Amino acid sequence: MLPTLGLFTTIMMVVGGVIGSGIFRKAGVMAGEVGSPTLLLAVWLIAGTITLFGALTNSEVAGMIPETGGQYVYFDRMFGPFVAYLYGWAVFAVIQTGSIAAVAYVFAEYSTQFIKLPEFNSSIAALGFHVPFIGDVLPLKDIGTKGVAAILVIGLTAVNYVGVKFGGLVQNIFTIAKVIAMALLFLGAFLLPTGGSISNLTNSSSVIHPTGLALFLALAAAMQGAFWAYDGWNKLTYIAGEIKEPQRNVPRGLIIGMLIVTGIYMLINLAYSYVLPVDVMAGSKLVAADVAEKCFKGGGRWIAAAVMVSTFGTTNSIILASARVYFSMSRRNVFPQLLGVAHPKFHTPAASLVVQGIWSVLLLFSGTFDTLTDTLIFVSWIFYALSAYGVFVLRRKEPGTPRPYRVPGYPFIPWIFIAFSALYLVLTVYNDLVGYREAVAAGKPAIINSAFGVALVLVGTPIYWFYRRKSYSSKSGPP
Repeated sequence: MLPTLGLFTTIMMVVGGVIGSGIFRKAGVMAGEVGSPTLLLAVWLIAGTITLFGALTNSEVAGMIPETGGQYVYFDRMFGPFVAYLYGWAVFAVIQTGSIAAVAYVFAEYSTQFIKLPEFNSSIAALGFHVPFIGDVLPLKDIGTKGVAAILVIGLTAVNYVGVKFGGLVQNIFTIAKVIAMALLFLGAFLLPTGGSISNLTNSSSVIHPTGLALFLALAAAMQGAFWAYDGWNKLTYIAGEIKEPQRNVPRGLIIGMLIVTGIYMLINLAYSYVLPVDVMAGSKLVAADVAEKCFKGGGRWIAAAVMVSTFGTTNSIILASARVYFSMSRRNVFPQLLGVAHPKFHTPAASLVVQGIWSVLLLFSGTFDTLTDTLIFVSWIFYALSAYGVFVLRRKEPGTPRPYRVPGYPFIPWIFIAFSALYLVLTVYNDLVGYREAVAAGKPAIINSAFGVALVLVGTPIYWFYRRKSYSSKSGPP
């Protein structure tokens, strides 16, 4: 595959891959947890800083190993082929394909603001089957929404099939469009006479006052929402082999991109807090729409269009980048050989894109979007922590390897990121166990999402040993 992407597109990949639906959905839930606009802004800043620390740390390895496949290749050098395979399998099984399905679903969900989608009646929509330890799968429920989402996944897969440069152009256009839309929302909040009030930025909730341990847990819960909104920054590393001057442009793209995202998130949340009192924000399911509606008539539909633009670009970003992981795994003989073949004309991982698209659509119709979202985030952060620790491993194993970029503040920045990752994982498990116990006590179907995520990763283990044995057999066989 050919290096055709410049620095601007790498930055747009980061910005477009991170800014999806989280910034439009999570702020209301987070406000209900902390009860203070000041604390809410602090949570977004801290989460952005920690995520930036992860990008700074990952950039050292990205500049050192500028190969297509990104973190899969990094884990191979850090911890060996088995850990690398587990990461690559996790990307395929749930992390990125689940993200494609979930983000495309959000796009389709907001399209109902403009078109009426066909749906089955309640009796047909309720048809499905039960999967032990997972829950009920209802493939026919919300069939219109799922159909639109499937069309989006198939269409964007086709776009990236015919060329990474074309896919990168689509990414640039939609990333710029979503940033412009968010900038207009920010300006409308502060410049229009129907905007908000400075007092909203300082007045705390009249009913939400967590203190002591409750305050700590509330901050931690709000941080989880912010981390979800910041997720996706590492996808740039998957296509390092198709970026011009990757030793320089991958680290720069990661760092500049995350600085832009953090700045945008802070400004947008400042606008939210300025327009809506924190109690109103806490009761909002779609804060951005409520802010836009308050600023001008028809703002809710306008923000729905902005969310569609945002999720369209994010879906494209995930599709473009993730197929490169399976491509690299096939080249290392731990996935079917077909997935490691580049298209002779378009120079894209065509087979990997097709297989990824098929599995994403299957996940889309599974109906388990909430479970997928929870599990993919938990699994992602396990590997984020491992990736940061890998910087220490590589400095010990390969001290003489050229490093065009070195993480600043070493070893403190990597260790801070690892510590926050560990805390995030522990709190997620704790919240999963609490939710499981409450569901069981209420007589409802229950699942421990973090355990389900780990199980999905381990399910791929037999495939690894199959291909490893096959590879060894071919090497030891007759010439």
